[in-house]
Amino acid sequence: MTEIGFYHLTTSPLERALPRLLEKVLEAHKRAVIMCGSEDRLNFLNGALWTVGKASFLPHGSAKEGFPEDQPIWLTTQDENPNRAQFLFLIDGIESPSLSTYERCLDLFDGNDEEAIAHARVRWKSYKDLGHNVTYWKQTESGAWEKGS
Repeated sequence: MTEIGFYHLTTSPLERALPRLLEKVLEAHKRAVIMCGSEDRLNFLNGALWTVGKASFLPHGSAKEGFPEDQPIWLTTQDENPNRAQFLFLIDGIESPSLSTYERCLDLFDGNDEEAIAHARVRWKSYKDLGHNVTYWKQTESGAWEKGS
């Protein structure tokens, strides 16, 4: 079963937290798919990933740029894995019926939004009921992640 980590964003917004997680994926020589809730969110993150990270940008693409097989990070609003990614990032409360095709899934949710928290709890229970290994990660004041209980 796929390992699913819930990442509770409390001290930094998605556009600052996501690149740090993606850097770890790239350092492990793995690939990622980021499944967005809307084209607007996809376009925002597409722009943000050009100006963040250790190398000042993270290599990525979307359908607009094409060539998914060459993209270590693929942004999409569809349930697809055209770059053969091992990691799936779910944002905006999105769910994927294709979890089992990934090694790991990271479900990032806004800890300052009560509705997002409530929906994350429902997803947590659903994933556990399906037999997935589910973990909880919370942000520290510095923006680092620590495993919660």
